[in-house]
Amino acid sequence: MKNQNDVYKLSNGVGVPCIGFGTWQTPEGDVAVSSVEHAIKVGYRHIDTAQVYGNEEGVGKGIRMGIIDNGLKREDIFVTTKIWNDKHSYILCKNSFDESLQKLGFDYVDMLLIHWPNPAAFRDHWEEANAETWRAMEELYESGKVRSIGISNFRQHHIEALLKTAKIKPMVNQIRLCPGATQDELVAYCKEHGMILEAYSPLGTGQIFDVPEMKKLAEKYGKSIAQICVRFSLQMGFLPLPKSVHADRIEENLKVFDFELEDSDVKLIADLKGCVGYESDPDTRPF
Repeated sequence: MKNQNDVYKLSNGVGVPCIGFGTWQTPEGDVAVSSVEHAIKVGYRHIDTAQVYGNEEGVGKGIRMGIIDNGLKREDIFVTTKIWNDKHSYILCKNSFDESLQKLGFDYVDMLLIHWPNPAAFRDHWEEANAETWRAMEELYESGKVRSIGISNFRQHHIEALLKTAKIKPMVNQIRLCPGATQDELVAYCKEHGMILEAYSPLGTGQIFDVPEMKKLAEKYGKSIAQICVRFSLQMGFLPLPKSVHADRIEENLKVFDFELEDSDVKLIADLKGCVGYESDPDTRPF
């Protein structure tokens, strides 16, 4: 990847910009609007939100303002949202997607994901619930209201179950991927099945800024620790989704194409096991 305009090609040929702007924990309202608008101004062309984030209206408004302010078109921005855990059925998925479109203010989205594979409300029949949700998403894809479909937080057994009935394979799996938490077996499995790996929380948590090895790498390359994390994600072949509501950091997180980590440093970062904790088990999450 040479710059933020480079894309990963999904299995259906759709290009998705190689860095996305994450909006998890971004408050609805002016903060969501201004942060997304600024992200587009400085060069982001991929915006990620979700129903449960509670900010689809602000994100949509920020995208529309960013498009107008920068002389862009709707098709210049890749927009992702996700089906939340209480909407895992054919009808619920269809209805909640319509609600998302209304909140975002668009007539289509570029990607729609199932947010979690095994919600508490469907735990006794999660496989059937996912199959029905996916059937609805396949229809939305075939109708043109969604340009690509995928999953989030799915592990191998969840994917295997989904593939029993799916007509269309998931095109991405968005999972927690960050320094010391690289989920190697799952990543390899997803790649074997043609999925792009999107990395949410690519900076881990605030703990990453206290890791001595990361401080040394930041000094070595003359970059911030956050930039080292995003660059690491790209060199691992992931699609990072860094999030910030601060204008300077939003811009900084995109400036990762003028340097390259040495292979030994990529390995060092990957081997910092547990430095920012590990991913949650989707089969035991209480929501």
